[in-house]
Amino acid sequence: MDYKVISEIYNEFDYTTSIKPIVNKENVVSTFKFKCPPEKPKSDKDGDLIVSRKSKENFRIIQIEHSRCTDLDLVGLQMWRGSLLLADWLISNADKFPKDSYILELSGGVGFTAIVASMYYPVICTDVEKGDLFQLLNSNIKRNQHLVKNQIHILNFDFFTQIIPNFVVENFDKISVILAAEVIYDDELTDAFIKTVEHILNVSSSEKVVYLTFERRYVFTIEDCDSVAPCFEHFLRQIHSSKLCYQEVPIDFPQYFQYDRIKQMVFCKLSLRK
Repeated sequence: MDYKVISEIYNEFDYTTSIKPIVNKENVVSTFKFKCPPEKPKSDKDGDLIVSRKSKENFRIIQIEHSRCTDLDLVGLQMWRGSLLLADWLISNADKFPKDSYILELSGGVGFTAIVASMYYPVICTDVEKGDLFQLLNSNIKRNQHLVKNQIHILNFDFFTQIIPNFVVENFDKISVILAAEVIYDDELTDAFIKTVEHILNVSSSEKVVYLTFERRYVFTIEDCDSVAPCFEHFLRQIHSSKLCYQEVPIDFPQYFQYDRIKQMVFCKLSLRK
């Protein structure tokens, strides 16, 4: 029997608005306000700094249509804390990668992280086409055209088949960053995700890593007489028995979006063992 799941972030802040949804009348439209860091000073042809006029606070807003509550197999229709954390990291590291490279996102959900990434780089956003997901993706991209500065390619990619889309294979050499948020919540999906990451990193002709964010969700069990995080523990066991190397990334970079950056958040990078 399916049971309903609701993202924890909705209990912490009210992001919802009176804006009408487009894809599904049962959805809500949320707004996420943020302020990007100032651009680095530019120089003229003689090497002198170009002094820019001070401007007022330049806040930006992302509008996202999403489901408020779903079955477990449709949680990609909601917004999750890991996407907000990943977006903060992207903004903080926006100048670290070649400008003509692609960002590849695995399990992109309703498109929040892809929209943020597209402010700086072309994006390949992948997920499984089920429910209203791809309609939501396209609709949310159109809602935020004022932020989208580079093309977002939307592709179907199922971890359980591990068939890498042709466009991804053809552009492997141009992919500088691989991202995923909140895919560690179901053991079978975790197993498929790990195998998919191994496959992608093996196929690539250059050394790459996958940046992954998710929340350790604790439950109290009679068996353990304690609070445990079973999905996280299963993930670690599978990583240790795989060809992947797990390394946690500090989350001390600036926070641009409003959410609780709780201690249960995990930010890690996965690479092939040498």
